[in-house]
Amino acid sequence: MKNKKAEGVKALVVGLGISGKAAVAMLNSEGARTDMYDARETAAARKLADEGEYSHISFGDRPSSVKGYDLVVLSPGIPPQKDYVKEAEAEGAEIIGELELAYRYGKGRYVAITGTNGKTTTTSLIYEIFKADGIKAELAGNIGVAVASKAMYCDDDTYLITECSSFQLETTVNFKPAVSVILNITPDHLDRHGSFENYAAAKAKIFANQTPDEFCVYNYDDETCRDLIKRCRASAVPFSIERELERGAFVKDGNIVLRDGSADTVICRADELKIPGPHNLSNALAAAAAAHASGISADKIAEALRSFRGIKHRMQDCGTINGVRYINDSKGTNPDASIHAVKSYTNEILIAGGYDKKNTFNEFVKSFDGRVKALVLMGVTAPAIKEAAEKAGFTNIYEVNNMAEAVKKSSELAEPGDTVLLSPACASWDMYKNFEVRGDDFIRNVEMLKAEK
Repeated sequence: MKNKKAEGVKALVVGLGISGKAAVAMLNSEGARTDMYDARETAAARKLADEGEYSHISFGDRPSSVKGYDLVVLSPGIPPQKDYVKEAEAEGAEIIGELELAYRYGKGRYVAITGTNGKTTTTSLIYEIFKADGIKAELAGNIGVAVASKAMYCDDDTYLITECSSFQLETTVNFKPAVSVILNITPDHLDRHGSFENYAAAKAKIFANQTPDEFCVYNYDDETCRDLIKRCRASAVPFSIERELERGAFVKDGNIVLRDGSADTVICRADELKIPGPHNLSNALAAAAAAHASGISADKIAEALRSFRGIKHRMQDCGTINGVRYINDSKGTNPDASIHAVKSYTNEILIAGGYDKKNTFNEFVKSFDGRVKALVLMGVTAPAIKEAAEKAGFTNIYEVNNMAEAVKKSSELAEPGDTVLLSPACASWDMYKNFEVRGDDFIRNVEMLKAEK
């Protein structure tokens, strides 16, 4: 009979989305007595409670009680600063997230990837490299798959290639990946973390428990990453698109190179990558370095780099209509991400705007620099982006109410040779459940436009 590692533990799972459901399943399988809470009462949540042998469920502004719990497991969208979370902690409960839960009670070896931008692309690319080498691997985390749902069923030899957001990392305690990756850190989610320093500190928890036996791959070109790595005890492996390094991953004579001590290993030519832009070259270097640290051969790394064509909603080519290309970059959920997208094209009709995460848009507007011909704005942040653009002297601005109007207006403004780029520089939560739904709405409206033409 399986040893129940959580036998007798009384736990409260807060938030019953993808992460919460997986947390409930893992806790129940490990013998815990699990209660549940969600602000919204849904049929799916009721079904979850009915299926749980020990489960009590509550809905509304707060849990019915926070007393008597050994463990409170927060879904990523639940801030640890919530009053009832603080009360539970004061009552003696340990506060963790689903990522920490999966690490404690599940199996598998972790390659964990974080950063403000490029996480999903890099996570997916590392996963493809592991698959190319025939290594047992699962894709998990912020990419849309609960880590616990994979860690419950894998074995100790399986690699969990895990995208980690700051929300997931801030509630870790013992989490220790075999390889951690920090891609970049620029201001984001300041509405949640309160300051850039707090946000960076949450990201740094990815390597907090690592030792010299593990590896931390980091972006040498990012000043914040260089500062954070000073407190890292893992074996640090830098990558750079700007300079040749004494050790790590970089570009030399047009080639992606891995240097281990004094020996150089050429992986492939940089121009063989199918994903455009210098930021994706940086992502590829990070993926190559992480795979190399995991013992994967140069040939297999090269094979995956040459074949990888990117992910949906990240600079996704949705086709050409009457000579105008339509690009879905709905995953551009902050200004820095969208700056990379804007710099990858020319003659752009740019669709932007969305939920307000308290970011500023001055640098975003500066990136237009002759590339953006017209700006189509929607969402809560439309006035703020418009104000920043006008202060910078950009005035060809149009405001719309929804995606259908945005695509229609963009098609009217565009000429053959132009690119209509959806890269909002903002989260989607003012109008959509997530950036995927927003991107799908863009795709749907582009497809309707194709049918009309």
